[in-house]
Amino acid sequence: MSKPNIILEAKGITKKFGGVTALNNVNLSVHEGKVNVIVGENGAGKSTLMKVLSGVHAEYEGQVLLDGQLIKFSDPKEAMENGIAIIHQELNLIPHLSITENIFLGREIQNSLGFLDYKAMRKNAAEMLGKLGCDIDPRTHIAELRVGEQQMVEIAKALSINARVIIMDEPTSAISDAEVEILFQNIEGLIKDNVAILYISHKLDELFKIAHRFIALRDGSMVGVIEDVQSATKDDLIKLMVGRSIENNFVKNKIPLGEEVLRVEKINLPNPENPGTYLVQDMNLSVKKGEVVGIFGLMGAGRTEFFETVFGLHPKKMRGKIFIDGKEVKIKSVMNAVDAGIALVPEDRKKDGLILHMSIAENISMASINQVIKNGFLSSAAEKSLAKQYINDINIKTPSEKQEAGNLSGGNQQKIVIGKWLATKPKVLLLDEPTRGIDVNAKNEIYHLIDRLVKEGLAVIVVSSELPEIMAISDRILVMSESKVTASFTHEEAREDKIMKAAIL
Repeated sequence: MSKPNIILEAKGITKKFGGVTALNNVNLSVHEGKVNVIVGENGAGKSTLMKVLSGVHAEYEGQVLLDGQLIKFSDPKEAMENGIAIIHQELNLIPHLSITENIFLGREIQNSLGFLDYKAMRKNAAEMLGKLGCDIDPRTHIAELRVGEQQMVEIAKALSINARVIIMDEPTSAISDAEVEILFQNIEGLIKDNVAILYISHKLDELFKIAHRFIALRDGSMVGVIEDVQSATKDDLIKLMVGRSIENNFVKNKIPLGEEVLRVEKINLPNPENPGTYLVQDMNLSVKKGEVVGIFGLMGAGRTEFFETVFGLHPKKMRGKIFIDGKEVKIKSVMNAVDAGIALVPEDRKKDGLILHMSIAENISMASINQVIKNGFLSSAAEKSLAKQYINDINIKTPSEKQEAGNLSGGNQQKIVIGKWLATKPKVLLLDEPTRGIDVNAKNEIYHLIDRLVKEGLAVIVVSSELPEIMAISDRILVMSESKVTASFTHEEAREDKIMKAAIL
């Protein structure tokens, strides 16, 4: 067996945020022409290590070597100039610039007169998107794109610089199965060109399709490497990640259903960009106390738009009726929805769920601020008490409620968003992709939390792109395709082939 060519190395990397050690003396070698998969639970330090390697975190202890030479990037632009690109788990695009402008930001193409050559950049951007099977006008602003589409732009941006090392942090967390296959084809092409891929994902099935080697982190430290991927199993990987076998894997309990909590009738949301068509069309749904209703569909099916409509985000455009506890309610704003007992954990936690520079306590109290106001003033003691209640209740891993939300792992950030909305004491909880970018152990925690909440009488509706997940946690599954419900299955009736068939109608 030939000796691997190590293109990038980390030696003794330690990174601290205040009193929290995110990385502790980590050593890593990245092999050229290989998919180097980094695994670990949320909070293991994976994303932090990738940010060190790509220049996002310029201050750290230890050394980074490129082609055996000591380097220290001051910012991501310098890393890109040296052939290292990163696709962030939390997307790093500028909303009010176009796709083209984002792809070429900081390295714009100029014509012979020194002016920006938009024609050349748009052509190049279109080619990059085309390679990914993504048919979007490169003049479109990022703010107009869904999370999955934005993720494809991030991937196109990395491909466009002809990088020698591409770091992919959860690149498939919000894209369809068809887009995943296209991405994997592109990765195969990059490997043939001797590009090194550093790849992070919690989707174990996909990792075994593309990995050449597994590198495991746990609690900020390196705990092992598996070079013989062919003989490795999921159990091997999980034990390496968590230091034990996953116990208490989720099995849905059969919970007696109560009275109807939410009913929607003939919900319609017109598509403003295409008159005569709909983002949500003739949507009917009901959910009872103790029930989990799952909604499955491919990207663009209208799932998120349905949640947004029920939550009062499109009051002027929506048509239809919403009932809570059998009584019709008028949802003209988010406040109306919250007052009616509806809570929404959004798909994009960074953009819509959190204020990252604020503390955990401030984020949790944000949607229920009246609970922490005493005599007209914000009570720090009440805010602290409320935060600690949910930190303990849903197991948010943090040294303190004062910790900035942005310094926590993606999984713990998601728990903060869930805690924020549980603090409003909702009757119905809408969860849009609640386990996107969350590791296998944290997913298990979320599933058990959902189970506990419905036992306590909450009604839950879950949108998920992961078929095994939606089948495991739902009492009923509705399938959406092109803005409509195309099928409905009980937990017992649900089969993957039936659901997928309804999703592509």
